[in-house]
Amino acid sequence: MTYDGKILARARTALDRIREKNETEHQLRLAEAYAASPEIRRCDEQMRAQMTELIRITLARENDSAEKIEKLKEENLRLQTRRRELLRALGHGPDWLDPIVSCPRCGDSGIYGGGVCACLKRLYNAELTRDVGVLLKNGDESFEKFDLSLYDGEDRARMKNVLEFARKYAERFPEGPANLLFQGGTGLGKTFLSACVARVVADKGFSVCYDSASAVIASFEEQKFDRSEEADARVRRMLSCDLMILDDLGTEMATPFADSALYTLINTRLYEEKKTIISTNLSYDELERRYTAQIFSRLRGSFERLPFVGRDIRLIKR
Repeated sequence: MTYDGKILARARTALDRIREKNETEHQLRLAEAYAASPEIRRCDEQMRAQMTELIRITLARENDSAEKIEKLKEENLRLQTRRRELLRALGHGPDWLDPIVSCPRCGDSGIYGGGVCACLKRLYNAELTRDVGVLLKNGDESFEKFDLSLYDGEDRARMKNVLEFARKYAERFPEGPANLLFQGGTGLGKTFLSACVARVVADKGFSVCYDSASAVIASFEEQKFDRSEEADARVRRMLSCDLMILDDLGTEMATPFADSALYTLINTRLYEEKKTIISTNLSYDELERRYTAQIFSRLRGSFERLPFVGRDIRLIKR
């Protein structure tokens, strides 16, 4: 995975805050324990002194080094046993005063196995997912709030199936179908259901990007013609994020460059096996007339179609 330097720096800053919070809690625990039992402080001081002495003996290589090291081990075990007894008397477990880490794999360093640890990757994805804030604007986007009562008769039954399919897609992510095509008229809940999926997927630690088709093309144009570093970073995020949500396909200006940008986005993500959700008001016939054969064949062949039906929810609510 290729990381954006600026986003990775923000993720490392977030990890630093977690590390500082844990260290503060550790110091508070030490202060509490030392105040309640000064003997625990003396045990810790003696064990630190033993470590210093162990280093000195090892470097000195004296004739009786082995004997001295064995004696230090015995004294250290005695101190550890006594320390555990004192902590138990205070109602704490034996590891209550151990350094606190949120990630046992890397010790909150962010590095594991010579690469980026999963904990830092989750923070990176959280930073990368900031773009989805445009989509999650109300803060109440959840499958439970997708109101099926706004649909009548057979439409309600069909939309119930769409809702359950989208719910399972989000819950099973990244398993299951790769790509979804939300297809139907204006005001039928496509964007809201996209937000529901995005929230669940983002909460699981995956990176999510969201933008309208017009905004995506604008980013590609800015990257190509203005050579904007910011636009270049946005495009790279769109191409590499775990889930890309492309909203309102068909509302963008129809130009050869727009077709090229859309093809690049869709084809690259298919090739890299990255998942994509596209919403559009256009039918298959309208999509075929509007876009190139290369784009349409991918929309038709590589996306699971979810048909949205009913009346415009915005008009019903109004």
